[in-house]
Amino acid sequence: MTDDDTRVVITGIGAVSCLGTGADALWKGLLAGGGEPVPVPEPHLNMGATRMYLVPEADLPAEPTAFAHVRLGDGPRFGVAAARQAIADAGLSADAVRDLPVVMGVEMGNASRQEQERAAHGRIGRWTPLTVTSAVVGAAIGSRAGNVSVGNACSAGGYALTIALDMIRGGEAEAVLVGGAEAFTRVGMGGFDRLGAADPLRCRPFDRGRRGTMFGDGAAMVVLESAAHAARRGARTYAELAGGAWSCDAHHPTAPDPSGAQITRCMGEALAESGLRPEDVGCVLPHGTGTPLNDVVESGALRAVFGDACDRLPLLSLKAMIGHTAGAAAVFACVAGVLSLQHGQVPGNPPIDQDPECAVWVPQGEPVPLERPAVLVNAYAFGGNNASFVLTRGGNDR
Repeated sequence: MTDDDTRVVITGIGAVSCLGTGADALWKGLLAGGGEPVPVPEPHLNMGATRMYLVPEADLPAEPTAFAHVRLGDGPRFGVAAARQAIADAGLSADAVRDLPVVMGVEMGNASRQEQERAAHGRIGRWTPLTVTSAVVGAAIGSRAGNVSVGNACSAGGYALTIALDMIRGGEAEAVLVGGAEAFTRVGMGGFDRLGAADPLRCRPFDRGRRGTMFGDGAAMVVLESAAHAARRGARTYAELAGGAWSCDAHHPTAPDPSGAQITRCMGEALAESGLRPEDVGCVLPHGTGTPLNDVVESGALRAVFGDACDRLPLLSLKAMIGHTAGAAAVFACVAGVLSLQHGQVPGNPPIDQDPECAVWVPQGEPVPLERPAVLVNAYAFGGNNASFVLTRGGNDR
């Protein structure tokens, strides 16, 4: 195998979010300061936090409505819509798509449909699994290759990306469709509300007054290919997925290890696998959920990796702009990182009253230059499941 057989590039992207449909809508929305949470139009939300960053009604996909005997909710439909965007963007032929494995990070899957059935009829009828999204996407695009659904809670998208990276590097596939898709679920919102980890106002990571996270829905998808495969078909590339790493705190079912040792290790190993040093990174997309302990611990870990450069290293606090999209969060961050590399700038974050315990730079308002062509993305989850990966400007940029 040559170096181009093991180098992995991104050739297609797609997104459906509170900012609209398509990667262009995502980018323009980020430059404009992100979206706003709205009340969830669902009765019987007997909880303190009842708002989300919802996909606008005009952007809700109508199809597919069912898969085999399973009636589908918004989550799988978001996934299909974003997948079709990414495939069209990559310029993949129907023959190529038939051999395209699908790897997705999904946490709540089709739960919204089951909740609607129970609310309407007092039952959900014939039993169906929640995690149908990846299978639905594979069937909708016409793939006959392997299909994987990763359920590592809110870091699932990061694990999905790095699993696909390893598949290509190991010669198991020349191209892989990777994504995440989530929709509103009462169980998801209620769980965080009961934990006291839901902010009733908005998602405001690193803010002095933050009270927890706030969810968003939608889907993000990317096409990964070996650089050799992309070159053979004359594909243009957005960026390179240069490396990634996993770690586990094994500290607590929900809370992070206060030392931050394992997330520090994860970032360091992702950089090492990418052949980069901390000083090569131009931007970080943190996990940054807005929960009090998580933001402080991640800030300390960033300080451990980047030192005093944290005073000058811009963070793109994506969840403050589109909400916490759960299993899809890391893939949304991947798309946002790719767009930052393409445009050479980092969108300004919504205004916050920054917590002094979070000693990181969160530029607000206007975009700032991306001074070095590498982006680090972090994704963490309950159970201490951590993933980090690195994007670089590589290949024949668009």
